[in-house]
Amino acid sequence: MRIGIMGGTFDPVHLGHLLAAERAREEAELEQVWFLPSHTPPHKTEAPKATVEQRWEMVVRAIAGNDRFRAEDMELRRGGVSYTIDTVLELRRRYPDHRFSYIVGADMVRFLPQWHRIDEIVRHVSFIGLVRPGYDLDLNVLPETIRSRVTIADMPPVDISSTQIRAWRLAGKSVRYLVPESVYAYMEEKRLYGS
Repeated sequence: MRIGIMGGTFDPVHLGHLLAAERAREEAELEQVWFLPSHTPPHKTEAPKATVEQRWEMVVRAIAGNDRFRAEDMELRRGGVSYTIDTVLELRRRYPDHRFSYIVGADMVRFLPQWHRIDEIVRHVSFIGLVRPGYDLDLNVLPETIRSRVTIADMPPVDISSTQIRAWRLAGKSVRYLVPESVYAYMEEKRLYGS
């Protein structure tokens, strides 16, 4: 089974995440995309604003109704810093017959050589780099061991970020239609990211 992995803090999950997952699924002919919220991302300097439980609930609500999407909580349960290599090894151990591809934005592709234990990661998984129109992604800057493991997929321009959503909520602005309606309702109910 070909599985795409959509990792992230999802603080909160938004329509850009869902569109990216769907584009990667279709372009790379994946059977499913699994959303893996990270406990503590290694590259972010501040902790998530929502709790682990709240971020998990928002992901579950966001993907409800799409049988090609699945939520997986292994990084949340493991706790601590969520290094990709630890997740990759756990996925390979649990699902030896599956083939996994990490879904990343084109801007992240050029940083793959800096990922913790990337040489080991690329032995177990491939990458799908989502490229927005007007963004020039030159795979030739990557070492061959990584370049050969990256597939490019087109992504329409969607300028939504979790950071922007949190800032707008804090300023009392509406974020309706930037997140799924079920996530919006949950944010309202729990008063997430408000002032």
